[in-house]
Amino acid sequence: MIVSGSGDMDKSKMKELEDAIIVGLKEIYDPEIPVDIFELGLIYEVKIEEDGFVEVDMTLTSPNCPVAESLPIDVKNKVESIQGVREAKVNIVFDPPWDKDMMSEEAQLELGFL
Repeated sequence: MIVSGSGDMDKSKMKELEDAIIVGLKEIYDPEIPVDIFELGLIYEVKIEEDGFVEVDMTLTSPNCPVAESLPIDVKNKVESIQGVREAKVNIVFDPPWDKDMMSEEAQLELGFL
């Protein structure tokens, strides 16, 4: 879910920023699963503030995920590389726990769950 801050930023510019963040997140893949982290449902929430600060709540497929240290850094770097983003903070959360039902229909089809 993407939540945009209220304020003076033009709605169309905010929508462009939201879309750019989603595109960026879809470029990051879980190394064990051939699906991007957005479609996998690992991104729980993206909060965008008017000043370009972005906070991402995400999870991992497992608390013991081998990329538990590197994946959040990849997400932070990708989001911060997007024009209009001043800074990004990534929070790893495990509530609710991730399960395959959080994947998009596209991801479930790709992995043969549909």
